[in-house]
Amino acid sequence: MSPAVAIVLVLGGLSVQAAMAQAVVPGLAPHVDLNASLEDGPGKPAFEGKLFNDPPPPEGGWKGLAKLLEALTPSVDTSVPLTASEITSRISQMLDQGRNEEALEVIQKRTAQLEQQGGIGTDVQLMFLHGRALAALGRDAQAIDLYLKMTTLYPELPEPWNNLAAEYVKQGKLDMARDALSMSLAANPNYGTAKANLGQVQLMLAQESFRNAARLGVDSARSKAEQTAEVLKK
Repeated sequence: MSPAVAIVLVLGGLSVQAAMAQAVVPGLAPHVDLNASLEDGPGKPAFEGKLFNDPPPPEGGWKGLAKLLEALTPSVDTSVPLTASEITSRISQMLDQGRNEEALEVIQKRTAQLEQQGGIGTDVQLMFLHGRALAALGRDAQAIDLYLKMTTLYPELPEPWNNLAAEYVKQGKLDMARDALSMSLAANPNYGTAKANLGQVQLMLAQESFRNAARLGVDSARSKAEQTAEVLKK
């Protein structure tokens, strides 16, 4: 049984418009704050490839002519080099704006470029954004697979566990969502988003239990199920 309640997503300081750019998740608030992985540490070079098709700013005079001549030369890339954190920040903004297909395309390009560069390790933030993009596009099974992979590789991060729970709620798998949120809080007991989401899931489970009890003839359970549903709507 899929839960009836739906709330907007709370994405770590993002706007309401950003939240609505995601697929509506019944009852849960995925979080995207993996700021630690955004920092460019020593030895991390800026990326010089062209990922984003931004229109060039209009310029006049000799500068505008120079830009025009450069644009006519296929081998010339006039884009300013981007750091790893700037790239993931841009992708996150695209997802916030609902440009999900475009964001996924950039993520795939960036992943391929990192593989070609033979870099050591994984861009955790890029991997997380990949999960967000898949979820936003309704490719829930793939999003779950990716989040599960992240929980295996990085069990200390609470955010993948939290977003995995959001995917389970979409499928009505409330017990699995509760377990995932428990893992999120084990990784970070002070993770407020997971605490709030766990409360939502517990209310959903209570509503489900009351409904089952009502079907078995417990008269008082029906009103309690209705009261729980009202709380979930707030």
